[in-house]
Amino acid sequence: MDWNIQEYICPGRRAHLVGIGGVSMSPLAEVLFGAGVAVTGSDMQDSPAADHLRALGIPVTVGHRPESVEGADCVIRTAAVHDENPEIAAAHALGIPVFERAQAWGAIMSHYKNALCIAGTHGKTTTTAMCTHILLAAGRDPSVMLGGTLPILGAGHRVGKGDTFVAESCEYCNSFLSFRPTVAVILNVEADHLDFFKDLEDIKASFRRFARLTPSTGSVIVNADNAGARSVAQGLDPFTFGLEEGAECTAGNLQLDRGRPSFDILVHGEVYARARLQVYGRHNVSNALAAAAAAYVLGVPGQAVEEGLAAFPGAGRRFERKGSFRGADVYDDYAHHPDELCALLSTARTLGYGRVVCAFQPHTYSRTHELFDGFVQALRLADAVVLAEIYAAREQNTLGISSRDLAERISGAVFCPTLEETAACLAEIARPGDLILTVGAGDIYKAGEALLARPQGKG
Repeated sequence: MDWNIQEYICPGRRAHLVGIGGVSMSPLAEVLFGAGVAVTGSDMQDSPAADHLRALGIPVTVGHRPESVEGADCVIRTAAVHDENPEIAAAHALGIPVFERAQAWGAIMSHYKNALCIAGTHGKTTTTAMCTHILLAAGRDPSVMLGGTLPILGAGHRVGKGDTFVAESCEYCNSFLSFRPTVAVILNVEADHLDFFKDLEDIKASFRRFARLTPSTGSVIVNADNAGARSVAQGLDPFTFGLEEGAECTAGNLQLDRGRPSFDILVHGEVYARARLQVYGRHNVSNALAAAAAAYVLGVPGQAVEEGLAAFPGAGRRFERKGSFRGADVYDDYAHHPDELCALLSTARTLGYGRVVCAFQPHTYSRTHELFDGFVQALRLADAVVLAEIYAAREQNTLGISSRDLAERISGAVFCPTLEETAACLAEIARPGDLILTVGAGDIYKAGEALLARPQGKG
């Protein structure tokens, strides 16, 4: 049966969220709760997010039990929760409508004049965060949903009173096809999430459908430097950004100040704003151009673009400084795709450190298997590589693959079965002047934190 979600996420209704502690589920719970919906939820384990929701008055249970959905008007689930989940099965048996997380966000954003949706294989969180800073600087009081923590918000979301909603928009499980963009940004389209998509062409088809969700009065913004992004926007008359010649929004007079880029943002050859970034790398110049292009089509003054980008310190877990250990700087980064890893390590090599030491934790068996050679090539950019075991996330290891397989292909790489061993290895090899990176979308950051907690004078 086709249920209209709008009828179920309004004041007086009760919504039960399965996987409520997730990075986009917990803000969804807050937004619904703030709109007068009675919210309950469950997750497989406790978390700071669950504690925060409880403090607001939202009941959260640990473990998935059928009785938790009793009395709910609807159930909303994260993409990782399937029909065999006890709560989802119980909801179906009781005739309670079950909606996907993305459907709820799509319904929420439909109430805004401007829905700015940032999509792409890489760079979504950073670009969404840059857009947030720009819109705040412009006084647009945006509502925001992104897949990471932004220091200015102290969270991964914001509920504003303005007419603009900014959403990080993920392609996994076609989630972003439930969104209602008026401005759709496509940063890049590459092979990823091959546990869901058949191949790159299947991914492109999904992005094509996403771009076509934009109404004729809206805008599709596309990275002219990325072949995949260009191909999915064919026939849509997109507004383009990029570093290569021919893009409508591009960079001029690009300079580096101790690794940090500054440049003119040119729109149709005219200076729109002057950007001075706190974040490093060519990929972040591209992200800033994407954010500026979105601001331009939304009618944001160039001065707000300048102020917003200058104030952007980076999103949580995006080249985030964690501290120093025996003269080595320790940073953490969320990179989990070969292209992201290549961009990170290439940038790291330009920053003047003696060595770049990369402790990498692959994310999911399927991604490691499908993109194996790409990971090998990217990791070889580091001077020293420590490999933690693969972070399973939603998967079982039916492929029989291990990080040990990557280590065998990379000269001098060390395989560590546990995060404790990873931290110990980093402590042993750390030298003054090193840049130590803990990298991955799982819990590899804990190895960096464990390293920093060790006695500084000992290995």
